[in-house]
Amino acid sequence: MELSFTDFIITKEASKAWSISTRAITYNVVAGRILGAIKKGNLWLIPVATPKPEDKRKNNRRERTQEVD
Repeated sequence: MELSFTDFIITKEASKAWSISTRAITYNVVAGRILGAIKKGNLWLIPVATPKPEDKRKNNRRERTQEVD
């Protein structure tokens, strides 16, 4: 399988596109939340068409209070 680097972006480019830190990108890649990412040396290559991963930390306060009631 031949890799074309035009099909991938690095973590810095993904952080600008998704408005999250490069550390958050790296964390999500290592956790397996960004599918198709490839590590080449010290860079993570992320497929261009990959959607932004969902933030698992966010909890909607309204949803939590409705569950309690």
